[in-house]
Formats: sequence, C-alpha cells, structure tokens
Amino acid sequence: MNIALDVMGGDYGPEEILKGAFLFLKENNSHLTLLGKEQLINEGLTNYPFNREMIEVIDCPDIIDNDAIPTDTLREGKNSPIMVGMDLLKNGKAEAFVSAGNSGAVMAAALLKLGCIPGIKRPAIAGIIPTLKGNKVILDMGANVDCKPIHLLNFALMGASYARCELGIEQPKVALLNIGEEKNKGNRLTKETYILLSQREDLNFIGNIEGRDIFTGSADVIVCDGFVGNIVLKTIEGLSKMIMTDFKMNIFSNLPSNIITNMLKEKFSDYAKKGNYKTYGGAPLLGINGLCFICHGRSKAEAIKNALYNANLFIEHKGLTHLKAVSFESE
Repeated sequence: MNIALDVMGGDYGPEEILKGAFLFLKENNSHLTLLGKEQLINEGLTNYPFNREMIEVIDCPDIIDNDAIPTDTLREGKNSPIMVGMDLLKNGKAEAFVSAGNSGAVMAAALLKLGCIPGIKRPAIAGIIPTLKGNKVILDMGANVDCKPIHLLNFALMGASYARCELGIEQPKVALLNIGEEKNKGNRLTKETYILLSQREDLNFIGNIEGRDIFTGSADVIVCDGFVGNIVLKTIEGLSKMIMTDFKMNIFSNLPSNIITNMLKEKFSDYAKKGNYKTYGGAPLLGINGLCFICHGRSKAEAIKNALYNANLFIEHKGLTHLKAVSFESE
C-alpha cells in the first residue's frame, strides 16, 4: 500500500507534515511517497528516525500558493506535489493522495488528470462530524459553491456509500439541509433536489432537516451545496473553539486544584477532541476516479497523521470500489 503525501502544502509544511508522516508510520505498515522540494524534505527527515525502506522522495520543485487560482496551477505547476501526486494515482503508482495545500488546485488537478466516476457530475468534499448518536457525514463541504439538483443527488448517493463503507451504517438515513422540514420549504435548488431524492428507491431519504438538527444524529448523511456546507464547517469550528475557550476561562480557572479537577480536565480534553478537525485529519474528495484526501490548511502533525490513517482505512475498506458500484444515473 502506497500513499502519496504533499509535504509542502498547508501553513506548516514541510516540518509538521513530515512529523505527521513519521507518527503515522510508527503505527502503520504502509509506504509513503513524499512529494516536495527534495532538499528541504531530506533536511527535515534528519529530525526523525524514519525507516527509509518505508518512504520514497520525489522532487517537486514547483510550489502552489494557497491563494493561487486553481486553473493557473494546471499550467504553471506541472512539477508541483499536487500535479505529480495525481500522475501517481493515474498511473497506479499510489493508491491515495493526501494534501493540506490549495484545495481548489487539488480538485482542478484531480478533474483534469483522473476525471469523475461515471455518472458523477461534480465531486464533493465529505466531512465527518460528531453528533449525539456518533459520527455522521455531511457533504459538500466546499468543493462546489454553485450546484444543480443533480449534483446534490450525486452527493447523497456518494455520502450514503461512504457512510456504509467507513462508518459501518448499513442503511444510512439521508437528509437534505434546509430552512424547514416541510418538503415545500427552501429555494428552487432544495425544492427540486427534494423531489429527486424522494424518487430514489436506493436511498433511505428521510426528508429535510434544519441546522439545529445536524448534531442530534437524526440523519447519517446530510446533503447541501458547498457554499452552505463550508459555512456550516467554519461555524462549527468557531463555535467549538469559543465554547472550549469560554469553559476553560470561566469554569476551570475557578476550580480548586485537586484530583477531581484534574480528572475533569482530562475528561474535558477527551471531549474537546470530538469537535476538533485534527481528530479527523482530512476529508475525501468523493466522486473522483481516484482517492484524494484534502486536509485543513492549518493542519499540524496530528491532523496529518489522522488524514493518512483515514486514507489508509479507505483503501483497506475498498471505498473507491464501493463508490464505483453505485448507480449515479438519474432515474
């Protein structure tokens, strides 16, 4: 098993990316192909006792900035980690590609080099979120800000397949994120999407849910366009950070220092991890004819390690094979 890793992507590459790779290889018997500026990678490798038989370094001198226009990178970044990673996937030399770099560039390169699974009109970023009833899937998290109903139907089918494969939910309940539960609520997109989803006998569609229902766990797969999904994602991050910070300042700071307080702090720390993007590492770009995981731009070692683990798990569960077995044609 070989996973290609963009070492230069994100705000903290290459140091934190290499550290995450090292932590992953300590616990997993996989092979990593490290993509980036060879000299910087080799210098960074001296800080960690890597088993050199488990890694390969490919020099990728072109760097794609986080604010670069994705389409420009296809012309100017031919020797970038993103483009080289896609070539490795296309030629069967890697089974997955992981990057914390420019997500738009990853998507554009994946579409150019790999294309979509037959029947898929647009790929989608699938995020895992914690709820009162365990982890659930929400998509799209930002790959497509302008969508048509057929795109959201694709997202629903992909999300259901992902929930079955990765979360072990045999009959995942699929819901459409909307401003009301009634089927006639929402804008033109959600109204037309509701009709398409309700017509699919291969979907366990339970109707609309509102934003307040996301974390109750009433739905296993939540579908929305990338504009809404990305706002949901960033709102979750901000709210989680605010609650945890406020709790520390106004609760723990006023408690006496003793065994019980220390136990509470430990439990609080474990609980906080449920809402932290680092715990989930990266999100798969579903619908592409290859396995790509997109990480948060602020990802550090722990997040990279977990992204590699999730990619490894997706490969073991033959997630791409399951996706390709789904009928994505509209009925």
